[in-house]
Amino acid sequence: MATAICSLLCLSATGQVAGPSSSTNILQNLDSFREMGSVLYVAAHPDDENNQLIAYLARGRHYRTAYLSLTRGDGGQNVLGPEFGNELGVIRTEELLAARNVDGGRQYFSRAMDFGFSKDYRETLGIWDKEQVLADTVRVIREFRPDVVITRFSLIPGGTHGHHTASAMLALEAFKMAGDPKAFPDQIQEGLKPWQPKRIFWNMGGFQNGGTNGNPIIRINDGGSDVVTGESFSKIAGQSRSMHKTQGFGNFGNGGGDSGPRNESFELLAGDPATNDILDGVDATWTRVPGGADIGQLTDDVIAKFNLQDPAASVPALLEIKKRLADVAVYDPIVNEKQKLLDHIIQQCLGLNVVTTVPQAEVVPGETLNLQMTAKIQSDVVPVRWVAAKYPSINGEFAVGADLSTSAVASRDSAETLPSDTSVSQPYWLREPPTPGMFVVEDPNLIARPENPPIFPIEQVFDVGGQTLVVPDRPVQATAERDKGETRDLEVISPVTLNLSSSVKLFGPGNSCPMTVTVVADRRDIAGVLRLDAPGGWKVSPTRQSFNLAKTGDQTEVTFIVTAPGQSATANITAEAKVDGKWYNNGRAVINYPHIPLLLLQPRAQFKAVCLNMKIRGHNVGYLPGAGDSVGQCLEEMGYQVTTLTGTNLTPDKLKKLDAVVIGVRAFNVRTDLATHLPALFDYVHNGGNVIEQYNRPGRDLKADQLAPYSLHLSSDRVTDPVAPMAFLAPDHPALNTPNKITSADFDGWVQERGTYFPDEWAEQWTPILACNDTGESPLKGSLLVALYGKGYFVYTGLVFFRELPAGVPGAYRLFANLVSLGK
Repeated sequence: MATAICSLLCLSATGQVAGPSSSTNILQNLDSFREMGSVLYVAAHPDDENNQLIAYLARGRHYRTAYLSLTRGDGGQNVLGPEFGNELGVIRTEELLAARNVDGGRQYFSRAMDFGFSKDYRETLGIWDKEQVLADTVRVIREFRPDVVITRFSLIPGGTHGHHTASAMLALEAFKMAGDPKAFPDQIQEGLKPWQPKRIFWNMGGFQNGGTNGNPIIRINDGGSDVVTGESFSKIAGQSRSMHKTQGFGNFGNGGGDSGPRNESFELLAGDPATNDILDGVDATWTRVPGGADIGQLTDDVIAKFNLQDPAASVPALLEIKKRLADVAVYDPIVNEKQKLLDHIIQQCLGLNVVTTVPQAEVVPGETLNLQMTAKIQSDVVPVRWVAAKYPSINGEFAVGADLSTSAVASRDSAETLPSDTSVSQPYWLREPPTPGMFVVEDPNLIARPENPPIFPIEQVFDVGGQTLVVPDRPVQATAERDKGETRDLEVISPVTLNLSSSVKLFGPGNSCPMTVTVVADRRDIAGVLRLDAPGGWKVSPTRQSFNLAKTGDQTEVTFIVTAPGQSATANITAEAKVDGKWYNNGRAVINYPHIPLLLLQPRAQFKAVCLNMKIRGHNVGYLPGAGDSVGQCLEEMGYQVTTLTGTNLTPDKLKKLDAVVIGVRAFNVRTDLATHLPALFDYVHNGGNVIEQYNRPGRDLKADQLAPYSLHLSSDRVTDPVAPMAFLAPDHPALNTPNKITSADFDGWVQERGTYFPDEWAEQWTPILACNDTGESPLKGSLLVALYGKGYFVYTGLVFFRELPAGVPGAYRLFANLVSLGK
């Protein structure tokens, strides 16, 4: 059932179960086994969580503690590299899992997409499918079964992200619905049971005197230290928060020890009142489970007598608890979860280590998995027999029959076939095209999971002192860092990878352009045919082409001629290869940052074909990359010769060869090599050059006092509505007329937003070109400023070209072409 599946997954994603089998780790897990209280924290994004509160609840009080982030942060920006959108969402998913492995919590997500900044919760709920996000929140409550729900944000709109307010509203509504069997009955049919938490709070932050409506508040102190490890909760929280490195929190955990007493205030939103504590009236002991009182008492005794120098001495008593727990006949997924935790504790105490390796992490459907399984034990306090390895995904079993001893490592080899219909690995929420505000997930058992379940799960079955112990396992490839314990999980790949020469292809009406597909063999002796799947109105010649690759890693370039229709149009065109009767359409992207596991993404090999009327002037453009974007590649697709620049390249000799210089988004937030070279860049403009500077974020990380030859003041002003009407303030300006006549139609189809961090004050030399605003607000005139400086032009723009150009928005290309063409 969905509950059992999720519980198993959540156990593998918590700091309480992951990590080395040290005595202190065992003691932490024993404390967590004893405590039965549960708290669910709800907010909107990665980095919204209260890390110190989670650490305090999970590692201080040892409660089951989870964070539900409604989104994966895919609408944000990345200070580490070029990934954004779906790729960034995958990275931030792993960053949250890394954070939870530090603070001891576990992680859930809804299907909601982070579509960027939202000023109003009503806009948020209009773009999200409210019923789906609500259903997901109810699902998490029913699966996790918290005693208390806590929201990070207030129900009162204003002054914060619309996603934030919406997350609180949805949490409250879900709190009221989760216990109603008539709410989302499809979940009940799946096997979930209604669950009503006792109360829901708003975590108001630090010391507060009263609630928003005069309601009384509860205050707790989440300072102090983990009694097992001695680390302060503030230090643990800092280490946890430092995992959000794509958001600039990489140095967050470098502080010292305990930051001192810290109060957290909570206002009751619904449910039973509380007087002294957030879990007032909640039985957080085993007595809440029928027949469980003895289990709690026995666990207290084990903890009291636990020997850090000899954890195995506790095994007989733990086996007795395991036997008693098996006799507790009650439907309770929490008890089921505790059974798995107890098995893990017994495994830790025995020093039972099970590893299954494969020669390579990447496998093609239908291939043989050569599994090498080993088991070793550090204590013979009770007899341990390795009975079997079960393979539930193929209903298979491998009989082992080996008695384990401390003097030898048991090893078995097994050859199993990966089913030929196994899907190519891809994060489950990215397998289907999304709606404007939601990821599409066809399998309800996957909803709310942080990541995919193992490709080929293994259940290692042991007889321990006459009782059955099941150890979850999965095949891994030992990496070059094997001595450090680093491994790579099994990934399912296609026999070929299809790489496109461009993600966006520009066409003139009726024009033909070549599109090259590089076919890479991921296995030897690969032969097949390749095609481009295009919608009506677009022509592809030839319709199919064959390929034949002898060795793994061999590649060949296959070129098709694509002809656009006679009028403006856009289309998604997909490359597809047929090998051994099966069609594959995936590309390959590897993301490798040291703070998260290596990530392999296999998105559709698809490009956006854009048919438009567009002219350009000039030929050579210099590009100064900013905080990760692909505008440089988009300039090449427009027909420019692009030279990537650094600060030291900003010299008169090199600049005079360029028709324009484009500065990447947030360049002055992330680069330290630009500020001292700005005088040369300004001289370039004064002598007839053209510079287009994309937006920077105001604040302490701005690494230049002057961004342009004339003064301007950056602000947090933004327009989040991507369809907000655009007013032309300077209709005769070359930016709107040369070489392309810009009309209101050029602002159709923009994605996520119009722009952000607009200047709100500027010198009189600047000419504001456009004005736009979100509903109910005054027009903002700082989205596009152009100044004539000497003989040349300097442009500052907060319009999000870094999103629009990769998305293939025709009007964004036409307007950007005009900006690059200024003065030509």
